[in-house]
Amino acid sequence: MIDDRHADQRFTPRQQAVLEQALHLLVEGGEKAVTTAGIARAASCSKESLYKWFGDREGLLSAMIAYQASKVRTFESAGHRLSATELKDHLRAFAVDLLAVLAGDVSLALNRLAIGRAGRDGVKLGPMLLTRGRAQIDQRARALLEDGRRSGLLVFDDGDDAYRVFYGLIVGDWHVRMLLGDRLEPRDFADRASKAVDRFWALFATE
Repeated sequence: MIDDRHADQRFTPRQQAVLEQALHLLVEGGEKAVTTAGIARAASCSKESLYKWFGDREGLLSAMIAYQASKVRTFESAGHRLSATELKDHLRAFAVDLLAVLAGDVSLALNRLAIGRAGRDGVKLGPMLLTRGRAQIDQRARALLEDGRRSGLLVFDDGDDAYRVFYGLIVGDWHVRMLLGDRLEPRDFADRASKAVDRFWALFATE
């Protein structure tokens, strides 16, 4: 049973440390390495604590995905009217974080595992990645674009369409290529992010 508590949860530092160990085990040993006993040993905590924090194994996987997605930061204006410079800076920061997460060993391992298990019975890892991972990132990014529209900086009819364009400009076909073994180097993230923001700005800015 999937535990929905973790979809939007802010994890404590101790829980974050445990989830980092769980993700490390996944990268190093694959799905079979992600057991409550193995994680408890690696993180120096009790299995009882794991069950208390995350529930069953599906709840743990859900928390791992949500925690990984939380590494893509987005700015929340809370009604503050953004300047063009501020919005561009926040969009670039989001793009760099997105590339860093997608290109990392953890996300690649999670996606490859989900693809390998697609159509099988049991844990529906693919839908979990979409709802606990991608959807959480998308929601926060769309809110940032809405802040830009409310600030009079962006113009679009459909926020979902505008975000899909922005996502495509950032990622392109790189995620598929990385899943197949190609590499996107960290030194290239900032340049790729800047180009994506400039192209998005040319399409949607009110200037």
